[in-house]
Amino acid sequence: MTSSQDVDTIKSPNSDPEPSISPLDELPGEVEMSIFDHLEELRQRIFYSLIVVAVGIIGCFIVVKPLVQLLEIPAHGVKFLQLAPGEFFFVSMKVAAYGGLILTTPFILYQIIQFVLPGLTVRERRLVIPVVLGSSILFVCGLIFAYIALIPAALQFFINYGADVVEQLWSIDKYFDFVLLLLFTTGLAFQVPVIQILLATLGIVSSKIMLKGWRYVIMAAVVLGAILTPSTDPLTQSLLAGAVLGLYFGGIGLVKLTGK
Repeated sequence: MTSSQDVDTIKSPNSDPEPSISPLDELPGEVEMSIFDHLEELRQRIFYSLIVVAVGIIGCFIVVKPLVQLLEIPAHGVKFLQLAPGEFFFVSMKVAAYGGLILTTPFILYQIIQFVLPGLTVRERRLVIPVVLGSSILFVCGLIFAYIALIPAALQFFINYGADVVEQLWSIDKYFDFVLLLLFTTGLAFQVPVIQILLATLGIVSSKIMLKGWRYVIMAAVVLGAILTPSTDPLTQSLLAGAVLGLYFGGIGLVKLTGK
């Protein structure tokens, strides 16, 4: 005859033990919020971000002339013309808008992180700072690469191509459309390693799979270079495609270092 204590210790063969949740997959300090609270918080953070962006744009507009002169340097003495009343004013607004947005990006990222942080596990929170820091550094590197390499190469190609036929008098509006778009798209293209590390950390893609698809990556880099560069010259497209490929294979190396 078995005692009640022995009966309690007997486990049913069909009963499965409850899966244990890793501490890294838990939500620390989880606080219940209603959908209206989430919307109110989102509204406030968007409002604060817009205010900071507006202040950044106004600040850049105050010093816009030195910024314009800095962005004219890669043209190497080409004369710019104002072909319509107020053209330079609207160019100044574009430069100030791009500059203000870039300068206030860290604050915008901070607001986004604070909004999504309560819904992230401990494992996911460990990725936040490296991803944000790496993304910011790579974006700045993209701007520098475009300013030092891509823009001068593209402009020199166009200048040399028409040197014996046309005088180099450029519309300042068209020039800054070209320069600002190339700067911004190059900064975005430099985010490739961050995306790779995120995918590998989340277990979606491994470094071996990334390396196996190198043929497709080369094709995608060429297409990306053609899409992102506002000019149609092959030199600029090749430089950007080469930079993307270098970043991709560098990202594979970083993923391997993490053991993924």
